Amino acid sequence: MKIIFLVFACLLGISATAFASTPGEVEIGGYLREATLRGFSGSTKKFSDFKGKPLIINVWASWCGPCRAEMGSLNRLARRYGGKQFNVIGISTDDNGSAAAAFIRKSGVTFENFLDSKLFLENMLGADTIPLTVLVDANGRVLEKVRGSYEWDSPEIIAAIGDVFKIKLPH
Repeated sequence: MKIIFLVFACLLGISATAFASTPGEVEIGGYLREATLRGFSGSTKKFSDFKGKPLIINVWASWCGPCRAEMGSLNRLARRYGGKQFNVIGISTDDNGSAAAAFIRKSGVTFENFLDSKLFLENMLGADTIPLTVLVDANGRVLEKVRGSYEWDSPEIIAAIGDVFKIKLPH
């Protein structure tokens, strides 16, 4: 697993330095605990609703410049592969859900997003910095955590996602 992270880190140009853990954090190799995800439309889902397909979880906030910068590429990634090879969801850590909802509407994001104003999901995912993107296998096991803003639909990152999920992604 560490080798995959180093390959992913090299492809993305990030360092493999350790980050402080958050209360209740699920580390790489651990399984996500069941949690209720509160959608902006009032609907709810659970992590178990996403089992059966790999999952990319992006933790963000409307006030976070790097989060806003990568949202377009995440949306393009979700449109291209979402629901087919893997799912993409967002978790907003905004205290003010209306600010996050306004950003989603204004930016045209179409993948599912949920609000975590109580910080439960933020802590479980280890989001001591944002943006944080967590790659989870079809069984709910955390495979990778990527910190920082990236062009998620670039050929290099799509190849790295395929390597982490051990799936062939068409370019």
